[in-house]
Amino acid sequence: MNTLTSLFALLIFPAGLTLLLSGMLYEWADRKLVARFQNRIGPRWFQPMADVVKLLAKEQITPGVKNPILFVGLPIVAISGALTAALYVPLLGIEPAYSFSGDLIVTIYLLSLLTMCIGLAGWNTGGRFALVGATRALTQLFAYEAPFMLALLGPALAAGSWQISAINDYASSHWFVISQPVGFIIALIGLMGKLELPPFDAPEAETEIVAGALTEYSGRGLALFKIGKSMELIVGITLVSAFYLGGLHGVLPFLVKTLAVLFLMALLQSLLTRLRIDQTVGLWWRFGTILVLAQIVIMILWKGGLL
Repeated sequence: MNTLTSLFALLIFPAGLTLLLSGMLYEWADRKLVARFQNRIGPRWFQPMADVVKLLAKEQITPGVKNPILFVGLPIVAISGALTAALYVPLLGIEPAYSFSGDLIVTIYLLSLLTMCIGLAGWNTGGRFALVGATRALTQLFAYEAPFMLALLGPALAAGSWQISAINDYASSHWFVISQPVGFIIALIGLMGKLELPPFDAPEAETEIVAGALTEYSGRGLALFKIGKSMELIVGITLVSAFYLGGLHGVLPFLVKTLAVLFLMALLQSLLTRLRIDQTVGLWWRFGTILVLAQIVIMILWKGGLL
């Protein structure tokens, strides 16, 4: 019975089909909001699903890659990381399917699998555009991973736990967006950088390097990478909302808080123009990390009664 329960949690709910459908809906909401901010109509609600179905129906062309096994396996590993991470977060405002001490660190690194797989995919295909995109993707990962993790460290230290469910419960009576506003901003921008959303989309700049590391991917492989990004979007938004917006308990609070975070992300995408890769990495690494570290130090001193 435990095996059946685990398979159900991974394939149907809260991960699996539930995460797939909700991720596509949130992707549509993001695209729709950006379009309305830019005075465009935007896609219909089923457009992300139609895009995935179209890609799955197309032939997957395998170029002359260095390792054919990696070419096929990397999209599967990428989507597996997002599926597994969903088991530890309060998706849809319910208790996580699985929870243990330290699952926050595991979840953060599972969310990094997608970018690492994209970087390896670009290196494996060997095309000039793919190599440039892979280099940018991995460089941006290193620049945004540490600030994002440090931004989530603030609520974890305040709650005195590395367990997501415990932090979510503690945050229900502590709106850290008020007491730790810098951490919230860093987490929001860090998530956008991890997902390579505008203005941090230099790794897949269409006007410069076609589609970046995924230039040589088509059909099923490209569809899996796109699904993985949609899943990581909702898992990341769930983490930020649970930690900084008073916790997530119930479907309605989940929808209100996560859509509010998505609204802010769409607003930033519409207001800012794409940054060069040196601006994306250099400025953020220096100022973002320093700011969130300063906030953590102040919080530790405050809790210790030194301020």
